[in-house]
Amino acid sequence: MPMIRLTAPTGSLTEEGREKVQRDLAAVLLHWEGAPDTAFFRAQAWSFLVEPPEGAQTTAEDDEPRFLVEVTVPQGALSERRRAGLVEDATRTVLEAAGLPPAEALRVWVLVHEQPDGTWGAGGSVVRFADLVALAKGERADA
Repeated sequence: MPMIRLTAPTGSLTEEGREKVQRDLAAVLLHWEGAPDTAFFRAQAWSFLVEPPEGAQTTAEDDEPRFLVEVTVPQGALSERRRAGLVEDATRTVLEAAGLPPAEALRVWVLVHEQPDGTWGAGGSVVRFADLVALAKGERADA
């Protein structure tokens, strides 16, 4: 049930970056979550791009665009190492999509939300982390 959402002010991404950032962020998330690279798991990695209108985001200092990446994963899916890798790669992906250098990394914030077990459902049923782990093991065996 990984989900990733990028909020980026309208016009702040390059044309090429806007075309590919959602799939790139979904791939980053799946990699760090340790999910198998299969059609099923790629289809479950939802990626959203939210573009507020120009002028909708600012700071107390300036109007330079800032970027917010919100990631939702099952509780326990990310170790500290995996969480750090996810934050680093998501930041790099957003900077590239915006045509910004690594020195601008503080303009990208990544918030990781861990969904408590038993509080997510799909297909009309509650899905637990253990169910996803078992499914991933089966997917790896078939891959």
